[in-house]
Amino acid sequence: MSKWFAILLILTMLLYPSRGASQQALQLSTLEVDLWPEYDRPGVLVIYHLTLPTDATLPASLSLRIPKEVGEPHAVAVQQPNGQLFSIAYDVQISGDYLIISFMATLPQVQVEYYDPQLTVNAADGTRQFTYTWQGDYTAERMVVQVQEPPEANNLSITPGPVSSRVESDGLTYYQKDIGPINAGQTFSLKISYQKDSESLTIEKLQVQPSAPLSTAPTWQDRLSTALPWILGILGVLLIVGGGFWFLKSSRQTKPVKRSRRTRAPILQTSQAGSESAIYCHQCGKRASAGDRFCRSCGTRLRIE
Repeated sequence: MSKWFAILLILTMLLYPSRGASQQALQLSTLEVDLWPEYDRPGVLVIYHLTLPTDATLPASLSLRIPKEVGEPHAVAVQQPNGQLFSIAYDVQISGDYLIISFMATLPQVQVEYYDPQLTVNAADGTRQFTYTWQGDYTAERMVVQVQEPPEANNLSITPGPVSSRVESDGLTYYQKDIGPINAGQTFSLKISYQKDSESLTIEKLQVQPSAPLSTAPTWQDRLSTALPWILGILGVLLIVGGGFWFLKSSRQTKPVKRSRRTRAPILQTSQAGSESAIYCHQCGKRASAGDRFCRSCGTRLRIE
């Protein structure tokens, strides 16, 4: 019975290799560790950028050890070719002083973030100290550690050195320690020390930066805003001139002449039948017939010359 049990145990070990053996088989192309002290929380924001080799079989199972004091990781995500990050599921197990974060990488670039609260502060002089340790979970062809310097930090030192420094577009200084190749099981520690008088966070000091240099050439909006007062002034003058011209033109039109209500006096006309003129009554104005001596209307004696 013991013989068959031994055979079964050997087959199980061959089919299901141990965690250490599987991690040694999986290698990383690059391992970049970003350390951002007092970025948006007290403590240190630790960011892992893991890049798998181009010939790695996906999905790939990965596990990382982080300090138990961290609690849950802040983010576990894969990076799309366009740079966008998408969260993925993960498991957490406690192993001694560490948490083991296990997940399946569906893409070759993985990002893991957590906040490490183990940043010590000396209240007397404001000295901050933090020690980061890589536990050697994987072999990496190249390992790089980058430290972001807080804006109000003074006398920052990084051990071991030497380190290179550069100022990024956000205005912050970054220090880089290029470790080179590192093997599975090989640990690495880096110590940060600096002085800072305030408790302010880096995110509070950052200013929004333009994605591209601002152009000093005037845009069409600038030209329009400059010319707008002139345009409105010209339109106003045209309206005034047009209104005055219309007023003068309308005032020159001839007004209709009102007819007099009085009738004209009757005009004596010579009869076409003879040379005698028509006779009218001087009292009522009624025309008399030829041969009349008195007015047929009022009876007044007509004045016949």
